[in-house]
Amino acid sequence: MEIGGFQKFSLIDYPGSISAVVFTRGCNFRCPFCHNPELVLPEFYSDILDPEEILGFLEKRIGKLESVTITGGEPTIQKGLIPFMEKLKGMGYTIKLDTNGTKPEIIGRIVEKNLADFIAMDIKAPLESYSRISGVSVDLSAIEKSISIILDSGKKYQFRTTLDPALHTDHMRWEIEGWMAKLNAEHIFQDFVPGKTVEAFSAVSHF
Repeated sequence: MEIGGFQKFSLIDYPGSISAVVFTRGCNFRCPFCHNPELVLPEFYSDILDPEEILGFLEKRIGKLESVTITGGEPTIQKGLIPFMEKLKGMGYTIKLDTNGTKPEIIGRIVEKNLADFIAMDIKAPLESYSRISGVSVDLSAIEKSISIILDSGKKYQFRTTLDPALHTDHMRWEIEGWMAKLNAEHIFQDFVPGKTVEAFSAVSHF
């Protein structure tokens, strides 16, 4: 599993829990507003961290840390994700998984194996705008299937949308609200904060 970053302590990534944060490297989306370009764009990749060293640290923190948040990048494209989560579960950690929902088969396996206690999925846009906002061609059926799996999982979950005023219109916001309300799904909007983004880093790399 390619890990591009590790935060030893966080009070904000896993709501209500003291969490370490594992950042996987690599993503199958190219959202312009993404704040982790060093985990998304290969030309800016951070160095890979040794998963065994991270597991060793977490083993020593049993009883002090409560949980581990796995984010990215996109964790579900990592071949070693499930074995890594199994090792964390073996230590007694609760796990929060952040995902873009493009790999429902992986999310389904994680749910079946009871490896995630909390799943947070990004809702990028209304379905008709998904590919444009995500920067790649998106299998919309995969997005819908992931939403269904999460809703049926019985796990804590959150769907969330980052609103970039340069990309998202008021109408798109209303469409997302209606979509999530129809599903009776818990959903929040997050404001875009300008800074180091995939769009900004891409502009530099092509200068």
